[in-house]
Amino acid sequence: MSTAPRDPVTTEAWARLQELADGLEPDLRGWFAADPDRVARLTHDAGDLHVDLSKSLVHGDVLDALLDLAGEVGLTERRDAMFAGEHINSSEDRAVLHTALRLPARAHLEVDDHDVVPDVHEVLGRVYAFAEKVRDGSWTGVTGERIKTVVNIGIGGSDLGPVMAYEALAAYRQDGLECRFISNIDPADAATTLAGLDPASTLFIVSSKTFGTLETLTNARLCKAWLLDGLADADPKDAVAKHFVAVSTALDKVADFGIDPDNAFGFWDWVGGRYSVDSAIGTSLVVAIGPDRFAEFLRGFHTMDEHFRTTALHQNVPVLMGLLNVWYTNFLDAQTHAVLPYSQLLHRFPAYLQQLTMESNGKGVRWDGSPVTTDTGEVFWGEPGTNGQHAFYQLIHQGTRLIPADFIAFANPAYPLEDGQTDVHELFLANFLAQTRALAFGKTADEVRAEGTAEEIVPARVFTGNRPTTSIMAPELSPSVLGQLVALYEHITFTQGAVWGVDSFDQWGVELGKQLAQQVGPAIAGDADALAEQDPSTQALIGYYREHRR
Repeated sequence: MSTAPRDPVTTEAWARLQELADGLEPDLRGWFAADPDRVARLTHDAGDLHVDLSKSLVHGDVLDALLDLAGEVGLTERRDAMFAGEHINSSEDRAVLHTALRLPARAHLEVDDHDVVPDVHEVLGRVYAFAEKVRDGSWTGVTGERIKTVVNIGIGGSDLGPVMAYEALAAYRQDGLECRFISNIDPADAATTLAGLDPASTLFIVSSKTFGTLETLTNARLCKAWLLDGLADADPKDAVAKHFVAVSTALDKVADFGIDPDNAFGFWDWVGGRYSVDSAIGTSLVVAIGPDRFAEFLRGFHTMDEHFRTTALHQNVPVLMGLLNVWYTNFLDAQTHAVLPYSQLLHRFPAYLQQLTMESNGKGVRWDGSPVTTDTGEVFWGEPGTNGQHAFYQLIHQGTRLIPADFIAFANPAYPLEDGQTDVHELFLANFLAQTRALAFGKTADEVRAEGTAEEIVPARVFTGNRPTTSIMAPELSPSVLGQLVALYEHITFTQGAVWGVDSFDQWGVELGKQLAQQVGPAIAGDADALAEQDPSTQALIGYYREHRR
């Protein structure tokens, strides 16, 4: 896949889409009234996910042109190249095989003349065995106490995925065993996370592929000092060996830290950080929910992988959702995309998607190094409903910006509580359904007047409607369904990247700031020569810091 991508703006489909956008007069009320089959035609099932696209700002001609665009840019060829293990990550000359992490053990996949499936399952087996020891109490701390708290130390994909899934699957956690997460280099993160913990019953998982990530190693050292201070009577070497494990392939660095290399779980360069929650990076999650539930999680990923790999494009949910995002971004001038889970347990899902989508497709060059010819990427954001309804929904409903929104809900609640009068989950779902209806169909001035509203207030109470949404429902938020949801958005992201011609699997944009931080550090500490090398603004800010630091 080293050849130049097809420039989407040169395709016949792109020109046709531009014509359709120029002449588009969205009318969801009229489209629904004129087409009784619209819902059936634009609703699709993918695994356990039931996805209603009928409230999207598209009609048949737009969908046809989007599917033609997918054909002209070679979406299926790039998809097949990814699944086959070709080096589609061109800037790093790597395969892209997060999908291999969830292949069943009977599968066979050669990458660079090596079958990777046995390797994946060998590591999984070791992670599962370790997790069972923690869960059944046979892994103890240096004093012989059972582990009660697991602290995952990582950042980016080594944090966002595990913490998102841990929160989402709260109903499946083992009682008496808690996971906490440290990511930010701000020492307040470590301090507040460790507060109240007993070193004797705390186990740390240091997640860093290279065991060289600045934030992760700094936090690991902080935690190591905290542990040794709290276990002052124990042999330091034994304490670290019993209270630290690693997710890393740099076994020499792991050993230098004091972790037994036998307690290090690796993964591969064809797994990007933001695609790694289903690798050994998910070790804390395996401890929390157990190997059997984690295996269900992986099967959910694989279910969506197979849907994406084998389903015809006109029924392929991640393809259709990715193409709709291209339509909104490149033709209808949408700048952001809201993800609104009607599940408190998914409160970290929008943050997880921020890394997945924006680190993947926030690119200004294509995979051959040439400049992009279109806008790329979207700003993903969101909060759980109904909290968001009382915060930012005003902008989505009546603001001047077009904000496509994905609404996610489940038929069965994880915690089916009642208040004695009402099925609260049904009240919750009523809000889910009402919001997409209001966004789609709005309320006209005449409808507002018919309610007896004073004329001078009527304009403020008009809702224009024609605000696009996608509704995603599933029976429940199970490990399998969560895996399907994550994989859905992975493949949506892939689809958009393929259209735009960008390498969705590198992340050079995160490097410059990290490099400069290494140069600025000595200046902050008082090195006059290093300070002189900084720009005037940075010098002034450092001066302010040094003046005010107690």
